[in-house]
Amino acid sequence: MTTTASQTAYDRLLEIIREESVLDSISGLLGWDQETMMPIEGAAHRAKQISLLARLSHERMTSSEVSEMLTACEGEMDLTADTEAAANVRAIRHDHDRAVRLPAALVQEAAETASAAQHEWAEARANNDFKRFLPWLEKTVDICRRKAECFGWAEGGEPWDALAEDYEPGCTAAGVASVFGPLRDRLRVLVAEIGDSGRTPDARLDLMHLPRDEQMAFCLDVAERIGFDATRGRLDVSTHPFCGGSHCDDVRMTTRFHDDMLTDAVSSTMHESGHAMYEQGLPYAAFGTPCGNSVSLGIHESQSRMWENQVGRSESFWKFATPLLQRHFGDAVTGIDARAAYESANRVSPGFIRVEADEATYNMHVMIRFELERAMLTGDLSPADLPAAWNAAYRDYLGLEVPDDRRGCLQDVHWSMGAMGYFPTYTLGNLYCAQIFETACEKMPGMVNGFADGHFSGLLDWLRANIHVHGRRYSPGQLCERITGKPISADPLMRYLDGKFRPLYGI
Repeated sequence: MTTTASQTAYDRLLEIIREESVLDSISGLLGWDQETMMPIEGAAHRAKQISLLARLSHERMTSSEVSEMLTACEGEMDLTADTEAAANVRAIRHDHDRAVRLPAALVQEAAETASAAQHEWAEARANNDFKRFLPWLEKTVDICRRKAECFGWAEGGEPWDALAEDYEPGCTAAGVASVFGPLRDRLRVLVAEIGDSGRTPDARLDLMHLPRDEQMAFCLDVAERIGFDATRGRLDVSTHPFCGGSHCDDVRMTTRFHDDMLTDAVSSTMHESGHAMYEQGLPYAAFGTPCGNSVSLGIHESQSRMWENQVGRSESFWKFATPLLQRHFGDAVTGIDARAAYESANRVSPGFIRVEADEATYNMHVMIRFELERAMLTGDLSPADLPAAWNAAYRDYLGLEVPDDRRGCLQDVHWSMGAMGYFPTYTLGNLYCAQIFETACEKMPGMVNGFADGHFSGLLDWLRANIHVHGRRYSPGQLCERITGKPISADPLMRYLDGKFRPLYGI
């Protein structure tokens, strides 16, 4: 199809990009189904379905017509303007130029491998069998290296940089390392002081055995009360919690449960609710265009971590949630007041599992993964040696002896997905989150105290007006400075952590 007399190059460009986005949205639903509903024996055919959709999507993004329409738009527009159209063209040019560097066969191979590898990872994790997953990890690392070579990286950079661009534009391994090093040192001091404090917060809420169906009802109730729209989304269960779906009016999120760790289920659900509410806050009128998509995983993670931690681990939140505990669990939670729940949600104890980690140690888990995937991509670490390297890193960073690979290098789904370059966005998200939340508190005095009365809409509305509505109109760094007036810094995060844990532990 070519443009008509009444159709501008920009209109036609968006038409193609929206078609590509529809294909991606179908793939998103297939991925959600694979993790939640699909019969085990459907894995092989599902990999073929997803790989075909990836190839078709890639063909649209790399078509000569997209190139022609982009060139026409660039000749007609002022791309430096702060307009939605200029932002869309800039972002589509970025995506097109990256996509054309990848052969269609490699795109299809990567998608098919990721779909199959996720199934094998889940089985390997369940059976604590790293050898089962190793061939898939080796294949994934090889594919990621080939993709990085196709993309290329700046002089002095490395393969990791080329892959990180898809998750956090402009992010480099050297830049991440320069931030992580000083932050790690500050966190180690805090964790050591907490460990030496002799203070043991109340853990009763996580010692209670509560039926999982009742936990699900409680978590969904909380999610809806903080702003998740269940008429435009749903909550299910998966091995690894995630948020996906197809568009802002069909957002799929999952969580997971333990019989005796309710705060983990609450944290996981509120985390994914943060992602989901960001997706639901994107304008449907802009669906398929860059201004209808999230700006980066770091900013996305800032939303999930904010609702999980700054909101969900606050004492004010638990003043609100404690009556809900009574409503859902009755006599089973007798004696649990807001302070007991707050302390249960904020115990600091170095552990093996990233998604169950407390706020003081969480970023250590991310730093370990960043170092390991960086080494695998450069060839300094063989995938076969990953378990030993993982265990050594946990010994160094957290003083832990990892008991098995299920609680070690097999715990995360990301590498089976081919998502190398992804992990640092979690810590970047924490940094953005603390800085943005600090600004929100300055703009809305009394906001945190309002959580106790169930007043969450003020924060959500503010986030939608300052972040969600913009899509990819601004870069992550520009968005941060636009909201907070400052470039990203570790200081707000450390102020937040010190302000919480020093009083809690008497240090």
